[in-house]
Amino acid sequence: MLFVSESAKKKIEEIIANDNKQGQFVRVTVNGGGCSGLSYKMDFDNKINPDDQEFEDKGVKLVTDLRSFLYVCNTTLDFSDGLNGKGFEFKNPNATRTCACGESFAV
Repeated sequence: MLFVSESAKKKIEEIIANDNKQGQFVRVTVNGGGCSGLSYKMDFDNKINPDDQEFEDKGVKLVTDLRSFLYVCNTTLDFSDGLNGKGFEFKNPNATRTCACGESFAV
């Protein structure tokens, strides 16, 4: 399962409404790279692939490919926009190490 925080839900809904992304969902992928070895990627998409895993939390549809799901299972997508806010971030219980910027991790 993938989860979305209340603040991430609000921001995703805002982006969908303001950027003409109706009918699209959030695609989460993991790629090799970054300071810690793996990095997250988040996009909006409207095409489901055969190996995709689909989840819905708080009314937000999240999709990931099967390979990426092995790294992000039980991860929560969060959003912070405060003074020290970083934007979207992944709270991944599987990560054994993350870099200072929070955009890459290791398992």
